[in-house]
Parts: sequence; C-alpha cells; structure tokens
Amino acid sequence: MNTILSNSSLKVSIKHAGAELFSIKDYQNNEYIWEGNPAFWGKHSPVLFPIVGTLKNNTYTINNKEYQLPRHGFARDMEFELINETDSSATFSLQSNSETLQKYPFEFELQLLYSLAEKELTIGYKVINKGADKIPFSIGAHPAIALPAAFERYSFKFEKDEVLKYNLLENDLISNKTEVLETTANLVPLKYQLFENDALVFKTLESDSLTILENSKPYVRVNFEDFPSLGIWTKEQAPFVCIEPWFGYSDTAENSGDLFQKEGIVILEANQTFHSKFSIQIF
Repeated sequence: MNTILSNSSLKVSIKHAGAELFSIKDYQNNEYIWEGNPAFWGKHSPVLFPIVGTLKNNTYTINNKEYQLPRHGFARDMEFELINETDSSATFSLQSNSETLQKYPFEFELQLLYSLAEKELTIGYKVINKGADKIPFSIGAHPAIALPAAFERYSFKFEKDEVLKYNLLENDLISNKTEVLETTANLVPLKYQLFENDALVFKTLESDSLTILENSKPYVRVNFEDFPSLGIWTKEQAPFVCIEPWFGYSDTAENSGDLFQKEGIVILEANQTFHSKFSIQIF
C-alpha cells in the first residue's frame, strides 16, 4: 500500500512497508529518488532503526544478555500504520511488538512524519519511550538521490568551508583511519573512486546541509541541522548517491558490545520522546 502527497510543485509517494519514501517527482515528470533497481540497490530511502550501520558480529548485549540485529536494524523491513494524512502530509507509526522485543527488548513507538511545502519535503522522526526504563538507540536516514546525467557531471557543495575529515570502514566497522575529502573552490567533484572503500562516514560536521550540483547548478539539497553525523554512499556505476543524516554509526572493532556504551548512541529516558528531522529540497 502507498500514500501520495502533492502540492503545486511536487508529488511524493511513500510505501507503508518501512514507511519508505520511494518517489519525489516534479510536474515535468523528473524523478529525484532512486528507482530501486536491485541490480545496484533495491531500496529507495529506508529508515535506519534501532541501529545505524553494522554491529560487531551483528551482536549486542543488554544486561549481559546477547541479542542480534542485522545491519541498519529492523524498522525498514516492517509494515507501518498510517495514523494521520492530509493532501501534503502523512504520519506513519511502528509500535514494538512480540517480534521486535525478541531482537530489541524495549517498548517504543517510532513515527515518521512527512510534510511537503513548496519544493521541499521534510521528514521527521519521533521515538517515544513507552517503557519504564531508559532505551538506547540510533536512528538515521538513507535517501538515494537519482542522478540522471553522467556521474562526473555532479559535485557536492557543503554549507560551510571546513576540513571534511571522514572515517574509513573496515569489514563494515568504523576504523580509526581517517582521510580528508579534497575540495576545489569549496566543491567536491563526484567520482566513483571516492567510494572504493564503501561509505564516507563523517562523525561530525560543521555544515548543516549538502547541495548536489548538476553541471555546476543546484539540483538537490539535503538539510540535516538536527543530525550530528553523516554518511555518503553509492555503488560502482550506480546512477544515484545517498546522503544519510545519522544519530550513530557502525561499531568500532574495539566496541564492548554493550548497547548503552556504543559510540554515538542516543539514550532516551522513560516516558520521554526524541524528535529530529531533515529535508530534501528540489531546485
């Protein structure tokens, strides 16, 4: 089942499976979200919860008891309930249940809030702690922006002129090795070689947005002022790039496994609610 939002500028489509955004089109029929061709990557814009990235041995502990979670958690593979809808907004809900409690022993509600205004789609996250104890979690976005022209015609422009230091991944885990993303006149020309070692993981950034330029003209901007970390990823020869605002990231090789001690984790008190949002702006 799908839900469609629209206004005078854009038409947005969201699957109830994973509450996943899978289309942003303008009225010239230009598509800005990756089509999900499984030959490259079969998703569009999944939500990452209750972890971002990969756990060491896909395992974590709570009170010395072991649990397992796949890469990026389980929310993206579950059916959400549509709980509110207007012509230009929709709210989806996922509640903890017997299935989630076996993998993640906490009572929660995860809401995704989509809101369309002019040529900008805002995606809000709400995590509600419905239990009597603190809950540890990470949450992140994974929107794949479609690139219809040749990959080399695109470039990145970060909001601020800063040293773009990122951590390298080794066996899907965060390593202590870092590199600096080279810029030319504050631009990063896109090339597939940037992603030879998988995603670029920025633990911290000064910039609150990243603009994708096509032939030096603004194409899409992702605004992520609420989020401390950012991932950027694509696959060899794939006609898309993912701009991924995150709270948290993969384990390090030294990680103890205790989810409460995980680097980048969010701790939410009992009966409290976490809010964050990012947006995708079309030019």
